[in-house]
Amino acid sequence: MRFNDREEAAKQLTEKIKVDELKNTIVLAMPRGGVPLGLTIADEFNIPLDVILAKKIGHPMNSEFAIGAMAEGGEPLMTDDIHVSSTWLEKRVKQITDEIDRRRAIYSEVIEKQSLTDKHVILVDDGIATGHTMFAAIESVCSKKPLSISVAVPIIPEDTFKALEKVVDNIYYVQIPEAFLGSVSAYYENFPQLDDYKVQQLLGNQSI
Repeated sequence: MRFNDREEAAKQLTEKIKVDELKNTIVLAMPRGGVPLGLTIADEFNIPLDVILAKKIGHPMNSEFAIGAMAEGGEPLMTDDIHVSSTWLEKRVKQITDEIDRRRAIYSEVIEKQSLTDKHVILVDDGIATGHTMFAAIESVCSKKPLSISVAVPIIPEDTFKALEKVVDNIYYVQIPEAFLGSVSAYYENFPQLDDYKVQQLLGNQSI
């Protein structure tokens, strides 16, 4: 099964989500791809939307090979069996922190940062592959003392689903493929890349 685009995926995903306490629930989208889906969900339930910025930490010898991730307000979440220089890691974490701060400033021009304390948080992305950035986002959200954390994604590998089950309250999904194709984009007919200014425009047009 492939989605035509993020809009179609968002509609199918929204049908799976249950929101019991509208006043205490917030959608937290992961830019960039998660924002179009987060907007659809927030609009459907008439609940607030914010974003949480997270970025993978690539291996120093191969930046495409993720060895961890970090999200704003959280500590680096590293793969246990991968070891790198502490000096390199400290420098890389500083670079990622600066990048996250830069992007937050862009988004803050159109949305107000929401408090997550005592809220039911729904973390949204357009799909999960390894889950590095999602786990980092969860770790960051946990530190804010929410009432609950749910994850909502159209596509998720079975092993990542089982790992997430151990750390969140609910997982909403459309499809868990028997054999994951290796990337989220493989499950979309149209999967355009979004830059920060396109995301800013989408957030500025939200109805909430």
